[in-house]
Amino acid sequence: MEKVTALSVEKQRRASDAPQLDRTRWLVCAMLFAATSINYVDRQVIAILKPTLEHSIGMTEVSYGYIVDTFQIAYAIGLLVAGRMIDRVGTRIGYSIVMAVWSLSAMGHALANTVWEFAVARFFLGLGESGNFPAAIKTVAEWFPQNERSLATGFLNSGANVGAILAPLIVPWVTIRYGWHAAFLTTGGLSALWILWWLWHYRTPSVSPTISDVELDAYTGAPHASADRLPWRRLFSYRQTWAFTIAKFLTDPIWYFYLFWLPSYFSTRFNLNLSHLGLPLIIIYSVSTVGSIGGGWLPGPFRRMGLSATSARLVAMLCCALLVVPIGAIGTVKSIWIAIALLSIAAGAHQGWSANLFTTSSDMFPRSVVSSVVGIGSMAGAIGSALFAFFAGHVLQLTHSYTTLFGIAASAYLLALIILRLLAPGLKPVEVIA
Repeated sequence: MEKVTALSVEKQRRASDAPQLDRTRWLVCAMLFAATSINYVDRQVIAILKPTLEHSIGMTEVSYGYIVDTFQIAYAIGLLVAGRMIDRVGTRIGYSIVMAVWSLSAMGHALANTVWEFAVARFFLGLGESGNFPAAIKTVAEWFPQNERSLATGFLNSGANVGAILAPLIVPWVTIRYGWHAAFLTTGGLSALWILWWLWHYRTPSVSPTISDVELDAYTGAPHASADRLPWRRLFSYRQTWAFTIAKFLTDPIWYFYLFWLPSYFSTRFNLNLSHLGLPLIIIYSVSTVGSIGGGWLPGPFRRMGLSATSARLVAMLCCALLVVPIGAIGTVKSIWIAIALLSIAAGAHQGWSANLFTTSSDMFPRSVVSSVVGIGSMAGAIGSALFAFFAGHVLQLTHSYTTLFGIAASAYLLALIILRLLAPGLKPVEVIA
């Protein structure tokens, strides 16, 4: 009893010694959430309008796959540039630059009237949108202590789901009343408003007037908070870089497959038209919002069970990977509601996985290179997504069946987790050698 009492007293003493952190970090997280929401509204528009564009510009499954490929290729190229640029110029200016590029590109879709013109617009949209997650994850690393980062990442990452919910609410309404050109103009204008908000309010903790020195120490006192700046090319010599990169390569394509093909899946499999696509997508992405936040929260209970921060993160990722497996049975499903349930669980599990996978970058690398590492990994994810989009377009054109594609989705996460554990056991931090 005396030992238990002593432990309780020690926990209370540590809690009282911990600095009370300013709530500004959650306003910052809200801005990141809004940016990610806008990011996914802009990229989701073309998926919702796919049946409309098939009639208006003669788009086929294969040509749609090529359009998706141009976005993913540009996204991959942009991630290398954006991640390094944001590490150099900082999140305040870097985020504004990438947002401006994608705002103009999103609105530029309204000028396109052929498949190739859409491909050009998607290319520049991919360049701009590539900077969102490198900037956001670096901002989280700047503003949040290590024990809060996966939760903060889960919140900002849930913006992807909110954006995917808002798009089927906004786009059909605008398209039916004003035409599909107006839909691109409407959604593209949101990011311009965000830039004004970001530049007006955002400052890094080191120059924020609301942050005390004690609080700043709490943000920067986590492991790897040193200012060590690794040469970009040296990042490729670390197993941890490859672990993160391969995991992104294997699992990012599944999310993009959901994002770009679910409207078409419901249209072809269950004969839903533009005015009826909204409800299934809203349900799926609402559940995935819960999955994103829940996945970011999940390491907390495992920590309280006695696991280390990194072990808790890996167990949370295992739970998410297992929840995706049932999606492999969707090919035999005849009920739209069972299909929605399976897709909701899989999409939510992906977002929980993603929140924790993103956070492993700041677990393993110094804050000064987090954006670059996220950029490299996300570039691999974009390349994988482009390859998967090419594959999906041809499979659907030949077989008119989604069974093979959902089968791949079911196994990708467990494979990625195995590789992550082999290359970076325990998410061991890199050893920076001067």
